[in-house]
Amino acid sequence: MPDLLLLALLLAAIAIGWWLGRREAIKPHRQSQQQASLSRDYFVGLNYLLNEQPDRAIETFVQALEVNSDTIETHIALGNLFRSRGEADRAVKIHQNLLARPSLTNAQSDQVQLELARDFLHLGLLDRSERLLQQVLRDTQNDTMRQAARRLLVDLFEREREWQQALDVALPQMVRQDQDIQRAAAHWHCELAQQDMQSASPALARKRLRQALSIDECCVRANWLLARLEQETGNYKAEIRFLRRIPEQDRDFAPVVLEPLRDAYYKLENEPGLEQYLRQSVAATPHISAVLMLAELVERREGIEEATRLVSEQLASTPSLRGIDYLMDLSLLDTTDAPQRERIALLKQHTEKLLAARPRFRCQRCGFSGGQLLWQCPSCRHWGTTKPITGLEGE
Repeated sequence: MPDLLLLALLLAAIAIGWWLGRREAIKPHRQSQQQASLSRDYFVGLNYLLNEQPDRAIETFVQALEVNSDTIETHIALGNLFRSRGEADRAVKIHQNLLARPSLTNAQSDQVQLELARDFLHLGLLDRSERLLQQVLRDTQNDTMRQAARRLLVDLFEREREWQQALDVALPQMVRQDQDIQRAAAHWHCELAQQDMQSASPALARKRLRQALSIDECCVRANWLLARLEQETGNYKAEIRFLRRIPEQDRDFAPVVLEPLRDAYYKLENEPGLEQYLRQSVAATPHISAVLMLAELVERREGIEEATRLVSEQLASTPSLRGIDYLMDLSLLDTTDAPQRERIALLKQHTEKLLAARPRFRCQRCGFSGGQLLWQCPSCRHWGTTKPITGLEGE
């Protein structure tokens, strides 16, 4: 990060130096004293930069550089540099100073307002950011600026949890053009559906969830909530139908649906149906959660030895810490030798501690991990990118 900052400052310094040289070439009759002062300020700032004092370098460049049509872009770049360093309040001062200039063209005014809205968004001043973005959308004739303002406005409404307003801005054009917005819009419908569920409006919630699937047919969350609606009304066959759609959408989510599926099959007193599903699931994608659930059924019906064989065969091809922990449980049930039970119990304490310390879910975009399934990653803020962790220490 420091290397990128120094590179950006060097580029800014080069731009300022070029402008000073051009200014002297175009206007040779300016007072030599003023030229000397500007050149001196430039080299002082460059000296700070080379001596790794970026704060003092930026201050010197800002003070030396008067605002005119040739330096607008450089001022905007310096303001953005402040914001990227976490000093959005200083970026606001630079961009507000630019916006007060009557000589700005319409395009320049739109660009400065857009950057100022970003500054306010960074500072959490969402109402001020929203006013600026709405003004840009209303006044600009530039399609690129309008699209950038829409994208920022969607981000703002999402931060405020104003899901319907985010949908109103994003639909339909942005959803068609941007896959991330498409995925997010499906989740905004799911958020609204959850509000309907809390206010006892299941019919409206179902409509929202169908809209989510029409936007993004791979939206796992929509089928998850549809299954929950059916479970709440006691329609367990429909619940099973929606839950079984989820692994078809994304195989990585197969372990997540196992517990509610098991409960639904048991409510219907259909253990053979559950076993058939588990065997199909293990054959398709041998997640350890499905293997262990199948082993529990086998243990009750055929005994510890057969369950041990089933899990051992699976671990031979797909090692798993949870599988080892389960085998220890079976060994404790199957042995009466006190010293051996003590040794197994000691090993099991270690495996339990390892399992308890491991996260269960991880964002596929940024790597953020935790113990709960979060539909929006709290780190990178992308929707639908968090999935169960699989492998040796997964699930």
